[in-house]
Amino acid sequence: MDKIRLIIADDHQIVRDGIKSLLENEKEIEIIAEASNGNEVIQLVNDQNPDIVLLDISMPGLSGLEVAEVLQTEHPECKTLFLSMYINEEYILGAIKSGAKGYLPKNTTKSELLDAIHAIIKGKEYFSEDVSAIMLKSYMKRVKEDDEREKQNVQLTKRESEILKLFAEGLTNKEIADQLYISIRTVESHKNHIMQKLEFKSTVELVKYAIKNRLIDL
Repeated sequence: MDKIRLIIADDHQIVRDGIKSLLENEKEIEIIAEASNGNEVIQLVNDQNPDIVLLDISMPGLSGLEVAEVLQTEHPECKTLFLSMYINEEYILGAIKSGAKGYLPKNTTKSELLDAIHAIIKGKEYFSEDVSAIMLKSYMKRVKEDDEREKQNVQLTKRESEILKLFAEGLTNKEIADQLYISIRTVESHKNHIMQKLEFKSTVELVKYAIKNRLIDL
């Protein structure tokens, strides 16, 4: 089996030395180079063709995020793994957007670092437990904001809500018309207006909307 070719990029020599001491005796890993700034990383990747670059976020010249973006475009076969002291939503999401395959805090263990490297080389992604928790919290926050935005932007009338509720419960247009003492044509008109207002293309989306906004009980 070929060794995993690794470049270590961090602007602090002591950090690079620490990582090398952790990995240098690993038979499956070969540290082929190290870099102290972002521009140096790009040049080394061009010359050395590594499998993985272990990146810091904050570096002179190009930041780790900028480096990852360049590598994603110019060297998609080269995977990036961030090892950073910054464990917050802004940097984590920035790393993911830049194409990173993994993100670990700098206080991670040797065992987890090795797990991340081996997972990434197999085509998987690896995020530490703390990082994953922040990602999940961020996702849930966006879902909640989207829900609130949807409720604020679109206001159905009382009659529209009634018709949507009955339709989502499985009633036909005739049954809805009978129950509300209106004509079938009026029911159809309201449904079409609801579809236009919510910018939906199918009646399935109406049912999903009704469930999502708790117009019906499951």
